Formats: sequence, structure tokens, C-alpha cells
Amino acid sequence: MKLLILIGLVLLIIAVHQLMRVVELSREFKKTKEWEVTDSDNSFNGKAMLLAGFGLILFLFWQGNRWNDNALPGAASVHGLKIDTLWDINVYIITFVFVVTNAFLFYYAYKYAGKKGYKATFLAHDNRLEMAWTIAPAVVLAGIIIFGLKYWNEITDRSTDPNSITVELYAKQFDWTARYPGKDKVLGSTDYRQIDGGNSVGLDTLDATGHDDILIKNEFHLPVNKEVVFKMRSRDVIHSAYMPHFRAQMNCVPGMVTEFKFTPNKTTAEMRKDPYVIQLMAGINEARAKKGEEPIEFDYQLFCNKICGASHYNMGMIIVVESEKDYNAWLAKQKAIRTIAAK
Repeated sequence: MKLLILIGLVLLIIAVHQLMRVVELSREFKKTKEWEVTDSDNSFNGKAMLLAGFGLILFLFWQGNRWNDNALPGAASVHGLKIDTLWDINVYIITFVFVVTNAFLFYYAYKYAGKKGYKATFLAHDNRLEMAWTIAPAVVLAGIIIFGLKYWNEITDRSTDPNSITVELYAKQFDWTARYPGKDKVLGSTDYRQIDGGNSVGLDTLDATGHDDILIKNEFHLPVNKEVVFKMRSRDVIHSAYMPHFRAQMNCVPGMVTEFKFTPNKTTAEMRKDPYVIQLMAGINEARAKKGEEPIEFDYQLFCNKICGASHYNMGMIIVVESEKDYNAWLAKQKAIRTIAAK
């Protein structure tokens, strides 16, 4: 078998050599030298450039259509709608500029293909062109930046809603803990020096306001259409609380408390009935079935968006968004810290 492969390779090399020899001999019959560029060559290259540009633009739109059904569903928070609007505006602008500039680029390569006797005009400078391509991008970028800063200031501003709820997200290698205030509606203070096996989030045991706090693992709940203020801490390294469906992300930094707020506007049940989400999950479950895995339902997720160590991939937590009535019923069933400690 190896001998046959070797013979085949030798014959292939001989065939390629002979083919190259034929090409070399055919050049002798041409009236022009092989290194001389003719009008015919330039015309062919110009048409090829025009075809390549057309194909590139078609490929761009095909790619957008092909992969669009793998994007995130629509934003599930009030501020997320603004972020999606900014995203869409940027994509439209970038797509427009890409198509126009490349259309001109490839068209001019075709239109001004070289011809004998033609000489290009040398243009050193044009103030009108200089002004046009300086002012136009500046105006567009200024608009994007102004709207972006306006929305960002609204999103990151301190909460003024007296009816908002507070949830702490505590990150450590490699999991999350959600902490809710108890009946007093106040989160207890913390002290990192008191972290131990029975006090995993470092609560200050001398602060009575923390005795009725509630610690949650695996999944935490939020009420729909109610502002949620997140207080975020980290025990060890910088983690990043990332909730993509709500368009929310904030770093959790050791030694300090960071904050982010948003208002969920779609329950988990509503998202599961969304036609796009149904289609998305059908594709995911089809892929899981091929690997012999069980089908799953859509869930909001909390991830860590920093590469925080070897088991970074384990840092996920399910978020359940439900009606305020269901949220209150769920919260009433959770045990306070002092109740757990008494056991």
C-alpha cells in the first residue's frame, strides 16, 4: 500500500512538471512578453474586482441572515431596550458605511482599469473632500456618544425608587450566593475577617440587622416590573456578574461593593412562550439530543464574565422572574440566617 502511494506521488509530480512545461511552451506563441500587462489583462482584472465586491456584499448579508437566529432574544429589562436600540443604530450605521465604501472601492477598480495611453490625475489635496470625511464621521460619532452617555447615566444612576428591592450577589471561586434582606428590609453589614465555614459570605455577626438576611444558592428570584438594586462583592479575585438577557454586567471587586440596578419586564414564563425563544431552544435541544443529553427549558442566567480560574465555567446561577405575588410567596418560604444557625 505504501509503495502504491509513493508511486502515485511520483507520477503526480511528473504530471505537474509536464503541465508547467506546456504552459511555458505556450508562452512562446504569444505576441507579447509574459511580463507585459495588456489592456485585456486589466479589463479582466477590473471585471473580476467588480464581481468580487458584489460577492463580498452578498456574503455579508447572507452571514447576517444565516446566524441571526442564534442571537440573544429581545431585552428582558427596561433599560435593556435602550441598549438594544443603541446596538441596532450602530449596526445600521456600520453596515451602511461598509456597503457604500466597498461598493465604491470595487466599482472604481473596474471603472478605472488601466489602459494604454491613459494617465491618472495626481491630486495632492482637496479641502472639500478633507472637510467632508472629517465632519461627517465626527457628527455621527458625536450623536452615538451623546445618546450612549445619556443612557449610561440613566442606567448607572443611584436608585430613587422607595419600593425597589435590594439583592446582594456574592462571588467567589467558583460559585455565587444571593443574599436578600429579611423583614427589616436592610442587608446586614459584612466583615471579611469573619468568613469561615459557617459564615461563607462574611456577615458581621455583631450586626443584628443581618440576622434575618436570607442566603440563596443555585437560583434566585426577582419580581417583574419592579426595580432591583444589586450590591455586588467578591471574596477572592475580580469576577463579573453578567446577566445577558437583562443587558446587565458589573464587576465584583474584592474589598469594595459595586452596584447595578434594572427593572425586569418579562417573566420567565413569558419568555418561554416567545416564538423566537421557542425556535432558539428547539435548536439547542436538537444539538443536545445528538449528544444524548436531556432537553432543557429556557432560563435566565447569571454568569461570571471574567476568566477567574480553572473552574470559571462553573459560575452559573439560574434567575427566575415571576409576578410580585409569586415572588413574595417564594421569599416567605426561605429561611433566615439566624433560623438556619439555630438548627
